[in-house]
Amino acid sequence: MYDFAIIGGGIVGLSTAMALGSRYPDARILVLEKESQWAFHQTGNNSGVIHSGIYYKPGSFKAKFCRDGSRSMVEFCQKHDIEHDICGKVIVATESQELSRLENLYQRGLDNGIAVQRISSEEVKEIEPHVSCVGGIRVFSTGIVNYKQVCLKYAEIIQKQGGDLRLNTKVLQISPSGKNQVLETNQGSFETRFVINCAGLHSDRMAKLGKANPQAKIVPFRGEYYELTPEKRYLVKTLIYPVPNPDFPFLGVHFTRMIDNSVHAGPNAVLSLKREGYKKTDFDLRDFAEVITYPGFWKLAAKHADEGIQEIIRSFSKAAFVRSLQKLIPEVQTADLVPTHAGVRAQALMSNGSLVDDFLIIQGDNSIHVCNAPSPAATSSLEIGKAIVNQIPQESPLLETAVKN
Repeated sequence: MYDFAIIGGGIVGLSTAMALGSRYPDARILVLEKESQWAFHQTGNNSGVIHSGIYYKPGSFKAKFCRDGSRSMVEFCQKHDIEHDICGKVIVATESQELSRLENLYQRGLDNGIAVQRISSEEVKEIEPHVSCVGGIRVFSTGIVNYKQVCLKYAEIIQKQGGDLRLNTKVLQISPSGKNQVLETNQGSFETRFVINCAGLHSDRMAKLGKANPQAKIVPFRGEYYELTPEKRYLVKTLIYPVPNPDFPFLGVHFTRMIDNSVHAGPNAVLSLKREGYKKTDFDLRDFAEVITYPGFWKLAAKHADEGIQEIIRSFSKAAFVRSLQKLIPEVQTADLVPTHAGVRAQALMSNGSLVDDFLIIQGDNSIHVCNAPSPAATSSLEIGKAIVNQIPQESPLLETAVKN
């Protein structure tokens, strides 16, 4: 019998287990992950950026958790000797009509309590000599890290706390058993007093198994990247982002220096025809049918038709992808880029066609379901874990048992 069972071994599931072990050191805690390693999906295929929180609506979970998370993540890395670099980034306007949006973003950064600075095109060139722009913002707190290494440290800490970590264990069913719940898996059954669903790309399905309403459907978007060849890495010193279109849910193609010193360019964002579809050819009939028959998807597609078409073109045309990058760095040529691994973003979509633009955490019967935690969830993971633990009903008999065990 376990006190808490966490479904999902990505960075949010592991951070939650670690926070539980810290709050309730005598509780029996179980983490179930269907893959053979931790951080296999979203966490292990992201850009490795420690985000500042500049983009998010003031007062939102994303804004608060990301701002606080960027600090706590750096402190965690320092404490545990995990390689990271607070290199900062620049967000640049490449055309004069983008300057008003750049100013709005600067003000949002101030509203979110982030260290930001307006800089001229000349000052941008002092930081990133190869960028072409008409103005920019410098964001000082942005950094880079390998989140897989962070997750391995989380797992190590959970084990030291006495937690039970199970890989290759896929949850197939959730069944009530009196006041408890039984998780039926491919490795047998596990009974627990409380379930926390951090299943990422499958979080909506897992919520339904637990008889909870996820309030939205996960629609997978594949982020496709290229990588600069080693001899062209000099073109990028830190991180270079365009001014995002506030009406479009993605940030646009940008340059990211990774912690291993490689430089990734992208992402191009397209609908994935499989929830774990990292290749253009990946296809799953169930995943595809769920999206294509969901009214919310067609409403979203109609709203963003022009941008969506451009994303599809860039997906199949390297030349079009390169032209987007040349708006930031004109020197970049087609031969300077080679394909690299893609990621898949688990984005919750409402039936009315609106994207869930904040973290979505839902209470169930003796359960909590994290039904939307895309970027900046990795940056925010320590804060999300603490917030989930704080949402466990304090009057629950479970807590008395967990403390006494």
